[in-house]
Amino acid sequence: MKVVFMGTPAAAVPCLKKLVEDGHDVVAVYCQPDRPSGRGQKLTAPPVKVAAEELSLPIRQPEKIKTIEAAEEFKALGADVAVVVAYGRILPVTFLNAFPRGAINVHFSLLPKYRGAAPVNWAIVNGERETGVCSMKMDEGLDTGDLLLVKSVPIEAGENAIHLMERLAFIGAEILSDTLAQINTLVPTPQDHSNATHAPILKKSDGVIDWNLDAETICNRIRGFQPFPTSFTFLKEKKITIWNAEVAEPQIAGSTPGEIVEASGKSLLISCGDSTSLRVSEIQIEGKRRMDVRDFLNGNHLIAGDILGRN
Repeated sequence: MKVVFMGTPAAAVPCLKKLVEDGHDVVAVYCQPDRPSGRGQKLTAPPVKVAAEELSLPIRQPEKIKTIEAAEEFKALGADVAVVVAYGRILPVTFLNAFPRGAINVHFSLLPKYRGAAPVNWAIVNGERETGVCSMKMDEGLDTGDLLLVKSVPIEAGENAIHLMERLAFIGAEILSDTLAQINTLVPTPQDHSNATHAPILKKSDGVIDWNLDAETICNRIRGFQPFPTSFTFLKEKKITIWNAEVAEPQIAGSTPGEIVEASGKSLLISCGDSTSLRVSEIQIEGKRRMDVRDFLNGNHLIAGDILGRN
């Protein structure tokens, strides 16, 4: 089958490689333009471009796709189907209807739950125990198209969004492979729009820890907001990022949310809302590397009674 692939981040790479492995003719790979990245703001190619170069596939990185010229160039590729995996832009109807099989999307949630840009992150943040991967026929809405194949996946205890996304990316590649293999017999299933939830793009402000929340909710946010925006707080004008933590027992009564209750040896205990507490295991202070709590406490003077969240 002749395929145009559209994707940008690392999560889309297994799907691209699976298309080639299955013998499909990938006539073009669309991805976002190279962007400045890192401390030096060096122009960096997206992971899908790097993979496409390794596979010797033709690459296109248009700045704009909602133009007559872009639509004509896309249609001229003469593919059977477009495959879209986290491309990063909403496709105009001219792209959706360019090929006989339309456009098929691989989405990392159990639709109609978590439509939008960050389904894996918000599933963890909201304390879900299960997520999944769907293939669907794309329409003009945001992740509203008819479903083709669906696979549910448990979210492991303590799993963060980075690790879960890595697992789902490979499951997504298998879902895509099966979808294209069965394309002539699959019967699309309309979504139940009344059960739709949304997973909006993440903002830096989402990562600010609200210590009035209970410890389990804060733990979920620490796991879900990786790699961006992370979960962070402040102490004496220094930004502190918490990478790993768990709900501590017993619960602590009589302390202020955000108060450091214990900071010694390898124990950093922080009071949270609803008389709960958080035990931190991996942490990072502004300007330093991330480290385990023992090393952090050896190099940073924290004491019981310090209040986090005040900058």
